Amino acid sequence: MIGPRWAGVLAAAASLAATELLGGVIGLRETPLLAVGQGVIELTPGPVAEAIIGVVGTADKPLAVVSVVVAVLALGAVVGGWWRQRRPLALAGTALLVVVSALAVVARPYGSVNGVIVCVLGGVVVLAVLHLVLHERTDLPPDEVRRSVLRAAVMVVVATVVAGGVGEIFTARRRRRAEVEQARAAINLPLRGVPTPAGAELGIEGQGRWRTPPRDFYRIDTSLTPPLIDPTEWSLRIHGMVDREITITYQELIDRGLRDAWVTLCCVSNMVGGDLIGNSVWSGVPMKGLLEEAGVREGADALLSTSEDGWTCTTPLAALLDGRDALLAVAMDGKPLPVEHGFPVRQVVPGLYGYVSATKWVVDWEITRFADVEAYWTTRGWAVEGPIKTESRIDVPNDSAKAGTVVVAGVAWAQHRGIQRVEVRVDGGPWQEAALGRVPSDDTWVQWSWPWDARPGSYLLEVRATDGTGEPQTSKRADPVPDGASGYDGVRITVD
Repeated sequence: MIGPRWAGVLAAAASLAATELLGGVIGLRETPLLAVGQGVIELTPGPVAEAIIGVVGTADKPLAVVSVVVAVLALGAVVGGWWRQRRPLALAGTALLVVVSALAVVARPYGSVNGVIVCVLGGVVVLAVLHLVLHERTDLPPDEVRRSVLRAAVMVVVATVVAGGVGEIFTARRRRRAEVEQARAAINLPLRGVPTPAGAELGIEGQGRWRTPPRDFYRIDTSLTPPLIDPTEWSLRIHGMVDREITITYQELIDRGLRDAWVTLCCVSNMVGGDLIGNSVWSGVPMKGLLEEAGVREGADALLSTSEDGWTCTTPLAALLDGRDALLAVAMDGKPLPVEHGFPVRQVVPGLYGYVSATKWVVDWEITRFADVEAYWTTRGWAVEGPIKTESRIDVPNDSAKAGTVVVAGVAWAQHRGIQRVEVRVDGGPWQEAALGRVPSDDTWVQWSWPWDARPGSYLLEVRATDGTGEPQTSKRADPVPDGASGYDGVRITVD
């Protein structure tokens, strides 16, 4: 016969499945599960979030959802254990689950009374399943009681699986995603194919591709599920310390004309030698023109941008007005932005880490001062301004090589300053200059290679870069918090 704790786990699973199904039926933008997961992300301290990203990288979002599911199932086990002997505690535990999920729902931009109702119904499901499975029957023989309990448990399992499956198939979010993807496919942007510049791609096996395919481009943001915005419903409000407020629609933005720009984006969470970085051609409207049209008032030094899901960042106005290719991007790699990368409109600013510049699904600009506002990550311990540090990475060889001429290769970046030189050394010996690929601007990374006459043994290869101003990459090791990792990337190689 199923034990009380396992009955509690089953009740919690049934509640999760039921709320997913109910949320889909009544058209919630976010189910309670997603709302609680988003709340966990919001409440996670900056250093803890950084440590998690450093370990799991782009798997942080599935991990957040799995963590919430495990926590709910664990609470269900506790409630089930209390059901027969400590009924008031079991009821209090169920109420706690309902209250926490309801608070998470109302705290979100998409919060609604319907969401709270779904949370309450989820609690009712917990109580109903526990009563059904753990109800003590004294009017039946013990064997019949066991069979009755097992039948009830099987019924709940089947109902849970069906509800979860139907909820996944018919959720409002799935329908909304299909509608937005159709709208994205129907957009006819005035785009031209932009080929990879000659000489940028060195073609060395194992080296990170100079042009990152959208499917391989890293995604680090705080949204468990990306906002789904129909471009006909999108607009950007520009207000704050401006001479005139402006609201611009998607079509009005497109009608201003699009500029193409190769820009490498890098996450501040990228570790030395890490892969939270990518390069693409972005198409969009220069941010500078919009700011000048609004008229930035004297004293303003920051742009507070807000995503459709409420995420914020502050960007130095100086970086948006100095002529660099800071864009309100609508396309990536020659096609409308993928939903996960900010469709319909996102920001792309060369030379700044994404946490202070690369707002996806952007819907609001407030021209302001750094002294007057704080943004999502700056409240969690990151620096107010985030210029990208000069960094380099060894891609090949990985850990072994055969004696003879070995091609050592990788990438280096110092966006908006450019890379002047890349050097490699073996076991702390003299620095040897590498050959560089040709790049179209200082705003992208550069591939490099160096031929190494390798003899049998074990060696430490290290790389350093010098930016376009002549400033060499620092050897000082630093963690990503508060303003990006630094230090030489090194690889231990065994030569056979």
